[in-house]
Amino acid sequence: MARAATTTDVFNAIAEPRRRQIIGVLNDGREWSVGDVVLRVKLAQPAVSKHLGVLRKVGVVTVAKRGQHRMYRLNAAQLKPVHDWVKTYEQYWTYQISRIKERAEQKALDRIWLASEEQAEEPEK
Repeated sequence: MARAATTTDVFNAIAEPRRRQIIGVLNDGREWSVGDVVLRVKLAQPAVSKHLGVLRKVGVVTVAKRGQHRMYRLNAAQLKPVHDWVKTYEQYWTYQISRIKERAEQKALDRIWLASEEQAEEPEK
């Protein structure tokens, strides 16, 4: 089965780890030039431009021309489908975290009880 093009939807676009890294850089809400993104992600400028182009085609970033520079900004609203999809699985994480918390609390109580039992068994001097 052929893989879908990276520009078909936001899921395919953010599947690439370097694009997620670029999204992380743009996450502060301000505009970034390609050169500034290059410095932050330590990739070659053509690669960063290509990744930004993919993100722009799916609407995750916007671009504005400022003089000779293209300035990119995160359009986080376009990530909502990803959030909505992941949110359906939150119940599983919440359940697992609750179980881990319960087990940790029970172990702590067991240790306290064991320590008090050992102290009670020690002969007086």
